[in-house]
Amino acid sequence: MRQFCATLLILLVCSCEYFNVKKTTPEAILEEDLRTFNWDDVDTYPSFRGCDSLLLKEEKKACFESTLYSEINEYLQSQKIVVTQHINDTVLLKLRVSKNGQLSLLDAKIDSLTKQEIPEIEEIILKGIEALPEIKSAIKKAQPVRTEFELPLIIKVN
Repeated sequence: MRQFCATLLILLVCSCEYFNVKKTTPEAILEEDLRTFNWDDVDTYPSFRGCDSLLLKEEKKACFESTLYSEINEYLQSQKIVVTQHINDTVLLKLRVSKNGQLSLLDAKIDSLTKQEIPEIEEIILKGIEALPEIKSAIKKAQPVRTEFELPLIIKVN
């Protein structure tokens, strides 16, 4: 029994090094967290009210994108656009959803023929964006965050 106690005591004394707690500052913890933080991924994508019932992250993303596309497309179709040539173009919209859920157009890559035939195309797209229903911002670590993404928009006018 004595030998067991002596062995146990030696093990405890030698293994004390493993129990040393390394002191750290909140700044060091934050720096480590920021270094391992994936800035390109969010916990929850931006969404419209109609997408809230979906459970899977990818389903919510698809719902948001399809709702956004159909709402803007519906607005464009309601406009009276007169052209001299047939237009069949894909406009690439670069969009941003702010922390407050405000959607803004950062850039629109539009073919020169489309710009020539529909000079007010960007203004029409902007009005379509303004007419969108309320958007909930993306969430990362329980905080609303800004997100940017691209949306292809097909413009067909005969």
